[in-house]
Amino acid sequence: MGLALSGGFARGIAHLGVLRCLQEHGVPIDCISGTSAGALAGVAFASGLPFDYIVREAGAIRFGNFGQWRFSHMGLASNRRLESYPRDHFGITNFEDLKIPLAISATDLITGHPVFFTTGPVGPPLRASCAYPGLFQPVEYQGHLLVDGFVSAAVPVEGVRLLGATVVIAVFLEAEKMDRPHSIVDVIGRSFSLVRLQADAAWRTRADVVVLPTVHEFAWDDFARTADLVAAGERAALEALPRIQAILQPSAAPDHTQSSKSTSTAND
Repeated sequence: MGLALSGGFARGIAHLGVLRCLQEHGVPIDCISGTSAGALAGVAFASGLPFDYIVREAGAIRFGNFGQWRFSHMGLASNRRLESYPRDHFGITNFEDLKIPLAISATDLITGHPVFFTTGPVGPPLRASCAYPGLFQPVEYQGHLLVDGFVSAAVPVEGVRLLGATVVIAVFLEAEKMDRPHSIVDVIGRSFSLVRLQADAAWRTRADVVVLPTVHEFAWDDFARTADLVAAGERAALEALPRIQAILQPSAAPDHTQSSKSTSTAND
């Protein structure tokens, strides 16, 4: 059983609610793949630290924890601080320190292909996975020029397949509703959200269950609303639980060639 977690800045906190709900209801979480905020949520959960601690850390995040405004021709800011975040807050330096196998996705800006990291240092791949194009400067690592994983893998289903998952739960976080952008971050975010909607079909066809927490009311930097975001993730996972449990029954093993996919959306 693998979970593929999308990006979404602060909305990524909803992933913690999904993970917690599945864990509490006995759904095995054998591996995780994450893009951007989903990668950070994956690192936090796979660290094995108490859930209450992880939630407190999530609620304390602010832009300054991972970003610094440093205008350049490659981006408006640097997210170098994110490299040390797993070590400083979760005691995690390498993928091998995690209790659950994790794949972090980033996008090779030259080839346009997704790159998945599963071994070695966690910090650089996490930073690359969160390098939102236009906002954060690209990250050079292991011969790649990398930007945010969502560009090539909005929901990194392929990552958990690489880790051996035969059943995949995909968790997608929709962007906030926006009548009119008020900042350059809003303009960039809204533009990429529109592009991402056009690429939905690919990852959906490779997932067995799609979970859609209702998070459109949350802004990209709503870290202070951590409790509400966790609750949104829990509601969505709870709604999807019957479908997930049915797939886990031996007699209902998924047929990837012709089985229909199921989608769950949590409503307020």
